[in-house]
Amino acid sequence: MLQARYPVALLPPGEAEILRRSCSGKFSKTLRVEVPTSICSASASFQTLSAKMPEIIPRSIPPLGSLKAVLFDVDGTLCDSDPLHYAAFRDMLQEIGYNGGVPITEEFFVKYISGRFNPDIGRFLFPEWEVAAQTKFTEDKEAYFRRMAANQLEAHKGLHKFCEWLKKKNIRRAAVTNAPRLNAEQMIAGIGLGDFFEHLVIGSECTRAKPFPDPYLTGLTALGLPADQAFVFEDSPAGIKAAVAAELAVVGILAGNPRASLLEAGASFVIESFDDPALWKALGEEDSSQREL
Repeated sequence: MLQARYPVALLPPGEAEILRRSCSGKFSKTLRVEVPTSICSASASFQTLSAKMPEIIPRSIPPLGSLKAVLFDVDGTLCDSDPLHYAAFRDMLQEIGYNGGVPITEEFFVKYISGRFNPDIGRFLFPEWEVAAQTKFTEDKEAYFRRMAANQLEAHKGLHKFCEWLKKKNIRRAAVTNAPRLNAEQMIAGIGLGDFFEHLVIGSECTRAKPFPDPYLTGLTALGLPADQAFVFEDSPAGIKAAVAAELAVVGILAGNPRASLLEAGASFVIESFDDPALWKALGEEDSSQREL
């Protein structure tokens, strides 16, 4: 297990507390570092600016007659993986003494970690660490997640029925994710969709990961289709923002993130599962529970 050189406690803005380990592994000294006021002011200004940004107008998903492809996020969208990611981060952060050894909450995980790119997570959690140490921690966390996910993941309700419907309609499919390739491939195969997707786009293999649009633009290019002939399923605000920036319509999946945050990010509407009547109504089809495939 990676040992933290600088476990950082969660303190009020303007102050960070760094606990240094002695050779014995115990915390021998505490340093309190004042964050420059300018940084705090800039953060406050950014939040004010964000609050004044114009409201995002969600795009409607294409009508069935012009729908050519559907792009899926993986983590949290195909299966409810966020609880395992939360458990992995919680356990490993507690082990290295992050936040004074107090476990992170689910609210902290949803707000600062869920759906984000691992290098960004590493920089946020450990700003004093070298990049190599940040990377080592997130890689160890992903390995821990894969061990748990090997026998604990299930597809979201109605997913397989919806996937069969897409195949019957000859609608093309791609998976677009910020998850590491090993994670994505394991999750997709683990829920029985190993041969379902034509393309698997990995955020870290693009110029920029989500919340930038690059992964979804890459997916559209691979499919050879314009944005108005496809739509996206996403479960996180970061992923929704990436799809919206690529000019794609998005259907939000409730899998840990609040409904309001998905709508604020630009989702056309939000569903609880792939059996949700709202999805089938938007596609111009009857309720999936009454459909013969």
